[in-house]
Amino acid sequence: MSSGPSSPFTNRKAGEAFLVDPVGGAGPGVLVLHSWWGLTPWTREFCRRLADIGFTVLAPDMFDGVQPMTEAEGEAVLGAADPDELSGLVMSSAHTLRAASADAAHPIAVVGFSMGGSLALWLSARLTREVGSVVVFYGAQSIDFDHATATYQGHFAEDDHIVTEEDRVVTESFIRLGGRETSFHLYPGAKHWFFEEGDNYDPQAAELAWRRMESFLTETIGAPLGGDD
Repeated sequence: MSSGPSSPFTNRKAGEAFLVDPVGGAGPGVLVLHSWWGLTPWTREFCRRLADIGFTVLAPDMFDGVQPMTEAEGEAVLGAADPDELSGLVMSSAHTLRAASADAAHPIAVVGFSMGGSLALWLSARLTREVGSVVVFYGAQSIDFDHATATYQGHFAEDDHIVTEEDRVVTESFIRLGGRETSFHLYPGAKHWFFEEGDNYDPQAAELAWRRMESFLTETIGAPLGGDD
């Protein structure tokens, strides 16, 4: 791993991942799982924003450098990906992040977008003691959460051509059946990808989602550097 010499952060590349620490040293860990657009400059900037408020952030490159330009390309790349390799990379990234965070024994948070959101939900049901909170942006899962210990926050678009209202309701139902706390938010008029750069970006919805996410992460995995204990 090497430090970024010109950045206010400590930027490091660990294999095929982007790892960034806050200025004051390692903080609570946040694992970021990108959408099918890949590990884009926007995703890296999102990680830096989280580091700026005190979190140590790791974002694995699940597409090995590929960054699709259209939804058709993204769907094709995701369809060609090996599910076992994806799940293995996500799990190993969670372990790597815990070791790099301020307290290796403390649970991490996972923030996922679309495809990454589905993987974040899946990970919380597999690494039940390691994942303490999950923030999912327009992603869905219908799996057993009975052994999960995480708390969940979701951000969903009202006008979503990929994740339907039924998908959202089923996801929340499965989480609640597992006895876990959820806080799902629906953004009127917003579309899939509303939080990320592109044609569907909705600045008002994105800003509100960011504030909600920041408060949630602070409450669930600990106050960032400079915050109240």
